[in-house]
Amino acid sequence: MNKQKDLSYFLETKVASELIYDGKVIHVYRDEIRLPDGNLSFRELNRHIGAVCVIPVTAEGEVLCVRQYRYAVGEVLLEIPAGKLDYKEEDPASAALRELREETGAICGKLTYLGKYLGSPAILDETIHMYLAEDLTFGELDPDEDEFIELVRLPLSELVELVMKGEIPDGKTQAAALRAARLLTDRQA
Repeated sequence: MNKQKDLSYFLETKVASELIYDGKVIHVYRDEIRLPDGNLSFRELNRHIGAVCVIPVTAEGEVLCVRQYRYAVGEVLLEIPAGKLDYKEEDPASAALRELREETGAICGKLTYLGKYLGSPAILDETIHMYLAEDLTFGELDPDEDEFIELVRLPLSELVELVMKGEIPDGKTQAAALRAARLLTDRQA
């Protein structure tokens, strides 16, 4: 068995940082860095406050998804409820509960952390915290004023099948669906 290499070998150190663009959601930087071999290089990256996603599963095994248009890719996508943190120190679990209520009208009795998702770590520092929501009760949807969404219910097994067939291109939905399905299967074993 191979002994794990000292990970400090891979570390890059920031020498200087320049803010190129300061937007509402993203902040683009060009950082000069020192490589592990001592040479200088640069990295361009988007800084983001962070986000959450939640896979709500009903007692009947259905997932509450949202269908919405995603301008960046020019497509209508089927995804699980998600949203950005309101501020950097916001508790991700609280944000997940907020997004669940806003986008599906649901309140959950049980929230389980599924881990973090890094969508594009080469250029984006956004961490998406993933949650499984269970023991759901329902109220009214309360989407953001710039959100036009349709609530879609489908069995978790069907969502997993769509992921495996490549019909769900959204990475956070893929990861959360597979993790939730595995967790729920393991619970029954």
